[in-house]
Amino acid sequence: MSHAGTILGITELETEQIHRCDEIKVWAKPSRRPVCKHCHSKRLRIKATHSRTVKHTRQGNQILTLYLKVPKYHCRDCGRYFRHSFVGIRPRYRASECYRLEVFEAHHGGVTQRKISRTHNVSAATVERWYQAHISQKYKEIISRPCPEMLGIDEHFFTRRKGYATTFVDLKHHSVFDVKLGRSESRLRSYLRHLPGKHNVRLIAMDLSETYRNIAKRYFPSATIVADRFHVVRLINHHFLKAWQYHHSEGRKNRGLLSLMRRHEWRLTEDNHANLMHYLADYPVLKALYHAKQKLIRLMLLKTMNEKRMEKKLPVLLELLEQLHHSPLKTLARTLTNWLQPIVAMWRFSRNNGITEGFHNKMEMLSRRAYGFRNFENYRIRVMTHCGWDGVINRVR
Repeated sequence: MSHAGTILGITELETEQIHRCDEIKVWAKPSRRPVCKHCHSKRLRIKATHSRTVKHTRQGNQILTLYLKVPKYHCRDCGRYFRHSFVGIRPRYRASECYRLEVFEAHHGGVTQRKISRTHNVSAATVERWYQAHISQKYKEIISRPCPEMLGIDEHFFTRRKGYATTFVDLKHHSVFDVKLGRSESRLRSYLRHLPGKHNVRLIAMDLSETYRNIAKRYFPSATIVADRFHVVRLINHHFLKAWQYHHSEGRKNRGLLSLMRRHEWRLTEDNHANLMHYLADYPVLKALYHAKQKLIRLMLLKTMNEKRMEKKLPVLLELLEQLHHSPLKTLARTLTNWLQPIVAMWRFSRNNGITEGFHNKMEMLSRRAYGFRNFENYRIRVMTHCGWDGVINRVR
């Protein structure tokens, strides 16, 4: 018995002839008769035989084409007719699933349709049709998943006409859970109402967005809201730089001094720290704000703390915020007080929205490669197949 089935990946196949020239041609036929697919009887007779030409795979730069003899069987018990079926080859298809998957993965990896047309001997329209078929299949598998336990929510720009879109990310498995058009509760209400498994969400990471916080409280009641550490630190630096501009507007024009002000105090060298203290000596209020900012940032960078440590650090944070309420940074103090519970949750959990921001960079590259998207559903399908759970499985493999 021939081992062609093992080599080609199609079981129960017997090779009759192989011809190698510009391409590899393999003539084969079934090695044995199957049972009736209607009544499972073994009493079959061959009524007729027809030929099928199927592109199967590529070996090097040569396309392997199968020329199959396909018997048509007649069951003596039930009297019904059926044709012989091969594993991995659909009826009336002129390419096997293996070949279609090769074309999909090549185009999915960035190879153009024109190049695939030359290497795989198919038209550009066929490449697009096969690609869309695989994309739709993978998309249906992805959207059937329930809500993840750890969810990241953030917005990103889609188009000028349609505005912004909201990204939902599975922080545990580093994959995009879903992408929906809009960033307001009114635009997302119908989607969130029918979202299955909302009570499975235990943690939601977000920036300091009041809209997303209201959405999380209303539609994910069992979740703990965790503020994104990067956005909190950036907000502190932003308010401090505005206070600096108010006290000394010319100082911000010095790029070297601006760099020293932005960096953490414990990362400055001795010379840089001495130069900064020499400058702040002429502005006592600004110097006090600088030291308060450094203490506040140190508190914001704490994470994975237990309850005892959090009980010790919380009075320090509250006292510092109370001091800032009577300083030029009172707007910052009000914002941090309003977000006190999500900020304290940062001390307990290490999850943040850095994964979400990384996926936004990848989405931007996908849109740039496609020269922009007009249809949001096409954009959503492309994002889900590249950044969704199925894409993570393929990267692990």
